[in-house]
Amino acid sequence: MNKVVSIESAIGGNSMAAFDVEQARADFPILSQMVYGKSLVFLDSGASAQKPQVVIDAVRECYETYYSNVHRGAHFLSQRCTDEYEKVRAEIAEFINAPSENNVVITSSVTESINLVAQTWGRKFLKAGDEIIVSEMEHHANIVPWQMLETEIGVKVRATPIDDNGEFLLDSFKELLGPKTKLVAITEVSNVLGTIVPVREVIRLAHEQGALVLLDGAQGIVHQGVDVQDLDCDFYGFTGHKLYGPSGVGVLYGKADVLNSMPPYQGGGDMIEKVSFHGTTFKQPPHRFEAGTPPIAQVIGLGAAIRYVKQLGMENIAAHEQGLLAYATEKMNAVDGVRLVGQAREKAAIISFLIDGAHPFDVAAVLDRQGVATRVGHHCAEPLMDRLGVVGTVRASFGLYNNAADVDRLVAAILKAKELLL
Repeated sequence: MNKVVSIESAIGGNSMAAFDVEQARADFPILSQMVYGKSLVFLDSGASAQKPQVVIDAVRECYETYYSNVHRGAHFLSQRCTDEYEKVRAEIAEFINAPSENNVVITSSVTESINLVAQTWGRKFLKAGDEIIVSEMEHHANIVPWQMLETEIGVKVRATPIDDNGEFLLDSFKELLGPKTKLVAITEVSNVLGTIVPVREVIRLAHEQGALVLLDGAQGIVHQGVDVQDLDCDFYGFTGHKLYGPSGVGVLYGKADVLNSMPPYQGGGDMIEKVSFHGTTFKQPPHRFEAGTPPIAQVIGLGAAIRYVKQLGMENIAAHEQGLLAYATEKMNAVDGVRLVGQAREKAAIISFLIDGAHPFDVAAVLDRQGVATRVGHHCAEPLMDRLGVVGTVRASFGLYNNAADVDRLVAAILKAKELLL
């Protein structure tokens, strides 16, 4: 007989006292709606998280009361908007424990953050024959930019393997490292499997070979927070919309000496010191990499999101999500014919699964009609699907607002899918 695990026991009494999920759920207005006559269960936060009222209000307030372009105007609105905008840069630096706000580059997404590094640092410092190591479970955003350099300048992209459970194989990574390795670009947490990569050891080993390390923190910062100085990574990218903030804003952290060595990413307004037809000089980082009008309201919203999760406590959020993961794993493993894809020992609250004999798209469609929102497909990780030998998976990704009832609804919807499809 399977052991029955409660969400309370999985999370632990102290964490439950510190984090009130029902109170948190009330902060997200979208969760109160009905879908197909059923209350919404949102399990697609790994793609994009929902927004608390404080984020919605912050964006609205910006547009309604003080919106103007930043860094340019001498009038009241521009000065206030610039102050609010740059205050968020300082809040981001504090949130990730960067040495200075000058380490924080505002981008449109983690995708742009990675492309920025590829097209600036990569073009300047890499040459034919140099090697970039990624993992088999990378998102396309951390594969394709490096493949573009492979085509254009002749670098070699090498993939370090995982095992059938989705575990990162540290010994295999060590074997790939060598004098030709110039960059390790790797996810902190797999967006498909939830696998938590031992990034501290990866960074240490890479640095011993003289290679730089870029971490894709799109999932990592959401589920466990980050301290870039403790990690000692050279670059760290994340995106606002997965961290309960607006879409259209991302962050690139870089060590000061590395950023100072990099040429501009794009040319335009606000990234220059002086322009003439005899030549142009550029600002120091981070502004050197921020051409044109930035995502002003989105940055304001990201600041509100960071203050929100800090108030709840990243450790409390992480403990709550780990309890959900344990509860959901136990419940889903008890359903005959359900196969969990990726069962690493260290995981974030992301579960990919299949139902034997049913196509994942059909499963997701049934779940949707039961009011349960999941993601389905290759999750922008086609090489990982090839490695696992599947066409795709259904993915349930949990956020701070999910609760045990959401897990129970997911399991009930899975049983309904089995009934209808098999």
